[in-house]
Amino acid sequence: MRKLGVTELNRLSQEEVKEAKKAPFVVVLDNIRSLNNVGSAFRTSDAFGIEKIVLCGITGTPPHRDIHKTALGAQETVEWEYAESTKIAIEKLKLEGYKIALIEQIDTSISLEKYSFSKEEPTALVFGNEVFGVSEDVLELADVAIEIPQFGAKHSLNVSVTIGVVLWQAIH
Repeated sequence: MRKLGVTELNRLSQEEVKEAKKAPFVVVLDNIRSLNNVGSAFRTSDAFGIEKIVLCGITGTPPHRDIHKTALGAQETVEWEYAESTKIAIEKLKLEGYKIALIEQIDTSISLEKYSFSKEEPTALVFGNEVFGVSEDVLELADVAIEIPQFGAKHSLNVSVTIGVVLWQAIH
């Protein structure tokens, strides 16, 4: 057993990544405080070939060294846009035909392993603030809420971990 070298990984160039067919998912970051979490969202979205990221409210935007520190350049390969308000961003995505899926623990949430993502239906996956979760004014706009089952005392995951778990499930 040995680790693969960089040349053995068959990585695409930045241009090839930009031109590659994307999974029909948009990651929406709702007021994410940590620039490291934003960078991680870019890196994970790049790894899974996600269509784009929408950065909302107080969520930081590139260029920023703390985003770059965790994104490792993925902010150059993943399309992104900024919206002053998550609600406005969601309303726009709905008009564009996206299904709105909150990743949140609410009374009507569906457990992640029971939810079937469709590669035929474009979906916006909304990830909320590290402390407060998805904004209250966005809840009413959702088509579905999905939660990751958890078994410890905290019942909360870091948003960057949540993004990784959900995107992995979504593309499979």
